[in-house]
Amino acid sequence: MSPTRLGRTRWRRFTAMLLGGLVATTGLILLTGTGVLAASFSISGMPFTVTSPRLHGTGFAQYAELDQMVPGSPNEGDTGGQVVVIVSAINDAQLDGLCQSIALGGINLKITAGSASNKVTADTLVVDSDLITGNADFNNIEIGRDASTLDAVPGKKGAIGVFGQQADEVTITNLKQNNYATTAATFHLPNLRMAFTSDGC
Repeated sequence: MSPTRLGRTRWRRFTAMLLGGLVATTGLILLTGTGVLAASFSISGMPFTVTSPRLHGTGFAQYAELDQMVPGSPNEGDTGGQVVVIVSAINDAQLDGLCQSIALGGINLKITAGSASNKVTADTLVVDSDLITGNADFNNIEIGRDASTLDAVPGKKGAIGVFGQQADEVTITNLKQNNYATTAATFHLPNLRMAFTSDGC
């Protein structure tokens, strides 16, 4: 094979690999932007409270996972920088109002939005919690399904061998969560108000 021929072959291979990488990267960016893939990030380790009078969702999945803090985080405590969380994913969610607060040493950063007549809405809502309370109703629920096979919310599933559950619909009244992370493809918060307050949610 001549040097010219070899050079052409190498450049063609390089170009093909480069284009393949660009296509894959672009695909991941598009999938993340549309909520099909989760945008992974290190949690702060500071829990925040979320409450709502009523949540209704279509497409529901739930499984356990480990959230990771940045190494050396001052919030590690005796956790080793890891928190076991309940991941709750909802394909389409509606909330009759929402309150979120985080305690900041004697003061709270509090966010309120929406109402029963002007709902908070979210697509591909994913919440990482270590405590969830309320009154729940499910339609067509499957309990004990392997988390790696969950398909109620596209792209949201756990690891092989992990306990999971999913349902076509979920309704929770008097919802209260202790959360470490929230992501959503879209999040609509009408009448949003954010302020420092003496009380939380």
